[in-house]
Amino acid sequence: MKYLLAILLSITAVGGKVTLQPGDKAPDFTAETTTGSHISLHQYLGKENVVLYFYPADLSKGCSIEACNFRDEHPQFAKAHTVVLGVSLDSREKHEQFAKEDKLNFPLLVDTDSTICRKYGVPIAFQKYAARWTFLIGKDGKIIDTYHNVDPRTHGVQLLAAIWTYNKQHAK
Repeated sequence: MKYLLAILLSITAVGGKVTLQPGDKAPDFTAETTTGSHISLHQYLGKENVVLYFYPADLSKGCSIEACNFRDEHPQFAKAHTVVLGVSLDSREKHEQFAKEDKLNFPLLVDTDSTICRKYGVPIAFQKYAARWTFLIGKDGKIIDTYHNVDPRTHGVQLLAAIWTYNKQHAK
């Protein structure tokens, strides 16, 4: 089933022509969060690394698994000076329901008009579902690594390993 979905996503996906690579400056954005406040990427510059992860839909099985793993690993991300920001095309109301049901402890960003997806070149299937892509962004605002077609069950641990390696290499 997951292979069928991947094939459908690749056939029907539309997305920006942006191809971001490690070392590229991460595009800035400002977006509404689950609580109604606004977050901009530039507010983390010089302060924290950012996990910017895109996912297809609130309250779906794979997305809940991934989000709950990020929730459970939150203390390790905080210790690594890294914030987690989730992005989908769902509405703020749907994000609120998702955050409440899964007791999420990090912001979900509203991207109903796909502005952030387009800036990062994230494919969108059926004009409704963002691909499961992640961008790991350093405190300097540059992309450390990109992840496509991730396994929602193990992605958080994969990111933590990459973050600790990066932090050790860039210790002051």
